[in-house]
Amino acid sequence: MAPHDANHWLNPLVAFMRASQTAWLEYGKLYRPRGEPAPRPAPFWATPHTVRLDLPNMLLRDFSAADASGRATILVAPFALHRATIADFAPGHSIVETLRAAGVSSLLLVECKSATPAMRFVSIDDYLACLNVAVDEAGGFVNLVGLCQGGWLSLIYAARFPGKVGSLVLVGSPVDLEAAPSRFAEAVRTCSPDVFRDIVRAGGGLVLGERALEYWGVTDLDRAAMCDVLQVEEPSPDMLQRFTAWHRATVDLPGTFYLQCVERLFRRNELARNSFSALGRSAELGNVRAPLYLLAAEDHEVTHPDQLLGAARLVGTPPAQVVTACCAGPHLSLYLGARTLAREWQRIGAWIAGAGANPVPRPDRLVRH
Repeated sequence: MAPHDANHWLNPLVAFMRASQTAWLEYGKLYRPRGEPAPRPAPFWATPHTVRLDLPNMLLRDFSAADASGRATILVAPFALHRATIADFAPGHSIVETLRAAGVSSLLLVECKSATPAMRFVSIDDYLACLNVAVDEAGGFVNLVGLCQGGWLSLIYAARFPGKVGSLVLVGSPVDLEAAPSRFAEAVRTCSPDVFRDIVRAGGGLVLGERALEYWGVTDLDRAAMCDVLQVEEPSPDMLQRFTAWHRATVDLPGTFYLQCVERLFRRNELARNSFSALGRSAELGNVRAPLYLLAAEDHEVTHPDQLLGAARLVGTPPAQVVTACCAGPHLSLYLGARTLAREWQRIGAWIAGAGANPVPRPDRLVRH
């Protein structure tokens, strides 16, 4: 397959954030919601499961085997633009399927609900509180696997409640935004804060994913980009249709949560600077002492590898219990790519199932596959 920029879908977004304030005012006219949102189609999950908890802002889905045993593992799905089905997309493209096959028999997933107008003031603390309830439901001492935004939420949780996390996996998650530049992070940082407040104001207190996708001009990805993300040469028409449907099925974000992410994480880098307050206490990364596995993507339009891998220097986990890896491919292929799942996620699953609770030798150098 010829080289292709599978992250090109971000280019309109970056350009948009760098646009003038006048452009944003015009955007507000287009973006303002009119009446009740159209009902969303039911999400497709590849693996049978049950909903174990239905919390105000979050669902806890249970993918455990019938004979599940041992410490529970909770996948913390992203909550940024697309649905949590990214973790269980399709056979051969499912993190859930791969972890189960690797021996992780007690497996759950937390999914943040798409925001309604009544949820516009929901904050990071509210999601941490729901995650805490989910952890208690799963036994009170779990392995956390955080995907992208779900990664920094998992890391904050592990710093706030270190005694509840037995091992921690972060995949494609921005942690230290000052460790290395990325176009996405720089675009956020160079924009006026008023820009982001205008987005929320225009959305009636929410960030409406469907409208954002339309305005950014990335309603659909071309076939080459989808092949790069899925890491397949000739995807079936069904697979391409499923990917297109997933990409279009966005979620809405609470305005308060969104603005906190922009200001506290991207602009002020509070997490890496140990100045992030979570549920009334400082979430200092030195409190994290659980075995840690970090996986980044080399094609770093969204998250530069150093923004994640640098977390190894910030946490209190002994170096011998830290594994770092970086694989080829764009950001989305970390979760959907067939090769990444067959290689990297199989290793992660084996690490969780076998070595997640025990010391793990640290590689002499960064492992690249």
